[in-house]
Amino acid sequence: MTEKQEIIYIIQPLTGEHDRELLQEAIALIESAGAGYAGSISQNVREINPATYIGEGKLRELKERLEGLDDVTVLFNGELSPSQTLNISAALDHRKVIDRTTLILDIFALRAQSSEGKIQVELAQLKYLYPRLKGKGEALSRLGGGIGTRGPGETQLETDRRHIRTRIHALEEKLRETAKRRAMQTERRKKERVRTIALVGYTNTGKSTLLNAMTGADVFVKDALFATLDPTARAFEIEGVPFLMVDTVGFLQSLPHQLIEAFHSTLESALHCDLALIVCDASGEYRTQMETTLSTLRSLGFASPYLLVMNKCDVAPDRDVLPREAVCISAKNGTGLDVLKRRIFEALRDEYQRAELFVPYDRLAEYGKIRALLTERSVEYTDDGAKISVIIPAEYAEQFRSYLPK
Repeated sequence: MTEKQEIIYIIQPLTGEHDRELLQEAIALIESAGAGYAGSISQNVREINPATYIGEGKLRELKERLEGLDDVTVLFNGELSPSQTLNISAALDHRKVIDRTTLILDIFALRAQSSEGKIQVELAQLKYLYPRLKGKGEALSRLGGGIGTRGPGETQLETDRRHIRTRIHALEEKLRETAKRRAMQTERRKKERVRTIALVGYTNTGKSTLLNAMTGADVFVKDALFATLDPTARAFEIEGVPFLMVDTVGFLQSLPHQLIEAFHSTLESALHCDLALIVCDASGEYRTQMETTLSTLRSLGFASPYLLVMNKCDVAPDRDVLPREAVCISAKNGTGLDVLKRRIFEALRDEYQRAELFVPYDRLAEYGKIRALLTERSVEYTDDGAKISVIIPAEYAEQFRSYLPK
């Protein structure tokens, strides 16, 4: 028997210039959660009502709109306090009410595949729901089934607060152990001289498609928000030089701080990368995507160099208005990827040195001991020795100085 699809009606508070984008994101989030969109109602919010956030008149209007619609969940496209959630529910004949954070957490619980991802999601859910337990768990009892109950589960969450605190501490300890292992991996990559390129940006801008196109990988791709949640790393080469490309969790406007905090260890691959590619959708609100991504990264201490990459340029309405410094590509059909690779290498030019070496035959054995430190592009054998075109990591340039032609 097929499970009945949950239907959601949106309350959209109007508070700034990005309200339309936030509403469109909410609709996309609903679809990503596997639910259906029933409609929306909006209200200008000049002053927040401490009891219900929006005014009683707007709630009465919404109640009238929902008459005759059974089992419709109401999504407040913002963050509600526990009491506001209960009060809105009461004003709407005790319908199920969730907020934007609850919806995003639910999608994350649905998408997480790795053990680390599941730990991070559960930790974020518990930290968000812990202050909402209210002793008797009344707020949770309003949730019922469906969105908002995936992950830890309603029964577990309605146990006593002490158990929840213990579980939070246990999950935090697991993540600390994971962070230690990740730090060791990062150090090993540095020793192996593999530069890391991090894909960061808004969710659903085509980062996974770009990863596949650049590395020949077969990472899951879907046209949905947060389709891929767990970080993925794949090796690739530019001019014979090895790199590691890492795809990270996507960002979103007003991404709950609980998620940013919980996924800090996952985002470390972006925070400590050699170069970040900020991927935006050239056919969408790319300025908002760029600003949201950079502000979120900088709040976490991001200071790495980055390239701005405009994906989906093949369907952009006007390419002339795109930022001049951006690399325009289409990850789906491969357009612009050669230019992107060249720009990546140029961005890291201080890390590498192109050179023409000459190795006499009587020094080939000596050269062979340090040969693994560089990348050979071509070799030409002459009567006296080998002419070798190479790319040398800057930190090893001195070891090859004696092979440079006088």
